[in-house]
This record gives sequence, C-alpha cells and structure tokens, in this order.
Amino acid sequence: MQKNYQQKTLGILGGGQLGRMLIQSAINYNLEVHILDPDPNAPCKFLSNKFVNGDLKDYDAVYSFGKDCDVISIEIEHVNTEALFRLEKEGVKVFPQPHIIALIQDKRSQKQFYLDQGIPTAPFILTENKAEVLKQAAFLPAVNKLGKEGYDGRGVQLMRNAGDLEKAFDAPGLLEKLIDFDKELAVIVSRNETGEVKSFPSVECAFHPEHNLVEFLFSPANISDTVDAKARALAEEVIQKLDMVGLLAVELFLTKSGELLVNEIAPRPHNSGHHTIEANFTSQFEQHLRAVMGMPLGETGLRCPAAMVNLLGEDGFTGDAIVEGMDEAIKEQGVYLHLYGKKITKPFRKMGHVTLLAEDAGLLKEKADRIKELIKIKA
Repeated sequence: MQKNYQQKTLGILGGGQLGRMLIQSAINYNLEVHILDPDPNAPCKFLSNKFVNGDLKDYDAVYSFGKDCDVISIEIEHVNTEALFRLEKEGVKVFPQPHIIALIQDKRSQKQFYLDQGIPTAPFILTENKAEVLKQAAFLPAVNKLGKEGYDGRGVQLMRNAGDLEKAFDAPGLLEKLIDFDKELAVIVSRNETGEVKSFPSVECAFHPEHNLVEFLFSPANISDTVDAKARALAEEVIQKLDMVGLLAVELFLTKSGELLVNEIAPRPHNSGHHTIEANFTSQFEQHLRAVMGMPLGETGLRCPAAMVNLLGEDGFTGDAIVEGMDEAIKEQGVYLHLYGKKITKPFRKMGHVTLLAEDAGLLKEKADRIKELIKIKA
C-alpha cells in the first residue's frame, strides 16, 4: 500500500534557517523530518526528528542519509548531486530533481538554459579564466560571476571600466552586462507532481550597497498590476520549462524601459519569501512542503501589505550573539521577529529577520527603517 504524506519521511539537505522554518511548517502536518548538515550546532539540530552531522558535498554522507528517507529536498543547492541521482534511481523521490539542482549549481548552465529556452535575461559571455575576461573591455560595464560556489553575494565582481578587469575571477564564470534597472523584483513559484503551478505576488528587493544581501523587501512590489502579472507569468514559465517539482525563487530585473529580465533562480525557499509566514495565506515554507510531498498547493494571496528586514550581524562584532532593541520592537503592532538559532554572530551574517505588517503600504518603509535601526545583533 502506498504511503500517504504523513507516513513519509522527508529528508532535507541543509539545517540552516531555511530548514528551521521548513520544520516549523512541517510540525503542523505531523511530518517526520530528517536533517543533514555539516554544522554540529546547526539551527535545525534540536527541531528535527533526526539530525545527522555530515558533509552535504560528500557522496557517501548524502547517499547514506537519503536511504532512510522517502522524499529528499534541499534548503541549499550546494550538495552532492551524484548521490541524489543514485537515490532517485533507487526509488527515493528527490525534489527538486537532481538534474535541476546540478543545472542551477552552475550559473553558466543557468544562463545558457535561459538563452536556449527563450527566457529573457541580460546579455552574457561565458569565460574560462581571468585571461579571457581581460579581453572583454569592450563588453563593460558588466558583472563577473563565478560559475560555481557563489552564494549570498560571494563570487560576484562589479566591473565598470577596464581598470576593474584585474578583479576578475581566475576560474570558469561569465560576464553579464550590467543592467540599468528600475527595480529588482522576485517571484516565488511552486509546482507539484501533478503539474499544478502557483506563484506568489511579486516583491521588491532592496540590497545592501556593499554586501549584495537583501536588506529590505516590500510586498506587494510598487509596480502596476500588468507588470506583476507579467513577472508571475515569467516565473511560472521558468518552472514549467524546467519541469521542476518544488519551490523556485525567480529574481528579476525590471528595466527602465519596462522589460523584465531573469537574473538568477534558486530551487528552494528564499530570502525573498520570508514575509509570507505572516503576510500570505500560505507561507513559502508550507508551499515547499506541499509541492514536494504530493499535497495540493496552497492559496498564495496577500493578507496584508508587508515588509521584511534582514537582521545581519553588526560589523565589528564576532562572538556569542546579543540582540539589542528586541523588547522595544516587539511592543509594536504588526512586528514579527524570527531569530534563526545561531549562537555565534559575525559581521553581516544572517541572524534573523523581522516581518512588518501595515494596512497602509506607504507606512512600511518608515517602519522598516526604524526597526532596522532599533534591533542590533552584537557580541
């Protein structure tokens, strides 16, 4: 007899904050969740039904972990896909599918996929090493991206003029035309095994000027209904052309001429969807679980305008984390604090986030600025 979803064991590769919030949603459905993570003190350690300390890139560690699961998913894409291919062949459901994880692990393959599938994206040149980048002065201004291993702003180098070429990565990567965009948007979209697809309303992202991390997020994005519909349709096109099962974050540029370009995608819950826990009828974390566990997808509509503020470790502080300003912040109506269970803070490390709700979207920016100045994570 086939198991229903409540009888299945879900294994998640990665035990950081995304895994932690996935477990918080899984508890509501009595799902058994196993976690594999290289950090013996990962945020998921005491929340999961079973925690295994192991290297996500190690074939044997991933294969051994996955054998005890009915379904495998990820909260980070830097994992050993060869082990996932074997597990899939042996009957374990792996979502997103291993070939999609492998594709997305390499930004070069990702960009080529967009080109091959007619998905609008910034013009780019594939490069094998620094010497090839040095020959591309005529292509500037551009962004040099590492093909593999880039994460949270690492592996990205801005090149505005020929003098910047010396900063190029001496490894396979790409040069991508620098887009003079009006806004950076993101759409979270999901698809289950039956082919049901649902997207969340577009959000607007504001990035930290130095560290390429999302600093603020606003939902809904300050765009027209027409642009929102186009952004969501584009995200849905991407997940359908991938034939992917799971949750996909699609980062987009809205150019000053009104064109939408796909920047990057992530096949998992994403920083641009954290607000959905309070602000939407279904959170991105619940939707991810629904998609990979064979459940109907949830309603994605927005309950209320929202903002999200990332709580990063303060510059100059490393050690046991101390949260300042928390009591004052949570006295306010519509302020929801999420700390990630990380004991040690480091400069600009993601330590938590705050979701802010307000009936008047116009009040959210002021409220977000105030909360960001109020809550500080130091040591």
